Amino acid sequence: MSRHLEVGERIVRTEALHGGITAEMRRLTIGTRDGGTRDLVLRTFVNVEHAEDWLNREAGALTQLAVTGVPAPGLVAVDPTAAHCEYPSLLMTHLAGRTVLGDEGLETRVPLLARQLVAVHALRPSERPRGYVALTTADTVVVPKGTDAAVWAAAIDVIRRPAPPHEGRFLHRDFQPGNVLFDVPPSRPAGARITGVVDWAATSWGPADLDVAHCSVNLALLHGPAWGLRFAEAYEEAGGVLAAAASERLYWQVRDALACSEEVQLVAQPWREAGRTELTTRAVEERLDAYVTTLMDALG
Repeated sequence: MSRHLEVGERIVRTEALHGGITAEMRRLTIGTRDGGTRDLVLRTFVNVEHAEDWLNREAGALTQLAVTGVPAPGLVAVDPTAAHCEYPSLLMTHLAGRTVLGDEGLETRVPLLARQLVAVHALRPSERPRGYVALTTADTVVVPKGTDAAVWAAAIDVIRRPAPPHEGRFLHRDFQPGNVLFDVPPSRPAGARITGVVDWAATSWGPADLDVAHCSVNLALLHGPAWGLRFAEAYEEAGGVLAAAASERLYWQVRDALACSEEVQLVAQPWREAGRTELTTRAVEERLDAYVTTLMDALG
């Protein structure tokens, strides 16, 4: 770590950052030679199977994003095989802002999220990341208790079909409110602006619909099904292009919603730690059921 600091610099404080599921995050406050400070963030994977792949992908993404207008952290160093660190790790610059998961000001933030995702999808990297990986199959979906079995069976049948044809785009692959930083003036929530997009470890190449679907289901679980549908509309209003046919768009929406069924507990825990204590695993399951039902109703 110290070999990546400037001469005369030292770590004066560390602080655990909460909200991540797979990695441990720490903010490192660095004392500079002139008596000031600067912050870095250390991302560490402890006993994680795909750590090397994820860190290599994140390092590659951050390198490419450095020459774009997308507000992403700057890469300082990466040790994907733990050659120099105790565990596979990545060191990056610290971005101002904070995640905002509450309902207040949502009508302002959703269009900002949509415009930011359109900008990500507009990137044409010199080297494409690997192709996307579907996060669920028809056989691994976990149907929550107390749901309409016929609705979920129909939803599962949707993802038994081959994926619709699509044009590839640069995908974040985990674009959702927990990975976007905002500056929100306390006296003027409508003046919110995005200051950063973080966690690029799953960067992929695939359909824009997949990123939109992922953010949609997260908004549906955080704020209710209507906000999941609203995000797709906001993405198109911001100039984003989704699949031409409604049935194709809904294929991706249903696929990502069903993927969430397998990790409701993992998703809900950091939300509760961030203050959304009412989002118990059961409450999130109920919102997921309501969202899947809403999507299937749209399919007719």
